[in-house]
Amino acid sequence: MIGGGRAMKKNKINYLLLVILAFVVSVGFSYAEEGIASWYGGGEKLNKYTANGEVFNPEGYTCASWYYSFGTYLKVTNLRNGKSVIVKVNDRGPAKRLGRIIDLTKRAFSEIEDLKKGLVKVKIEELKPNIIN
Repeated sequence: MIGGGRAMKKNKINYLLLVILAFVVSVGFSYAEEGIASWYGGGEKLNKYTANGEVFNPEGYTCASWYYSFGTYLKVTNLRNGKSVIVKVNDRGPAKRLGRIIDLTKRAFSEIEDLKKGLVKVKIEELKPNIIN
């Protein structure tokens, strides 16, 4: 069979990639990034709803991100003091031109830093659902 060998090789490669992906997922590999976080939730939130349609709650443990899917849970750690908080992505932001990677609600930010600081350098880790339980 002409070309049959090539197709079998491609199938083996695809299978191998699938096995590797399954392994990575099963061991809990997660992506972490560092950057600047800010908070939102005072009078500046004119829209009463978040981007995913939930009612905005400045006292909730949620966040705004351009990079993670709605419903994703993130562990956000202050790199200066080691304090961390777990939040759920339910909104989009922050303004890309500001160079920040995440906006936390007022409550979530206050768990890791004094609100008066306004900005904090953080590490963000995406959590798998089984880690949250």
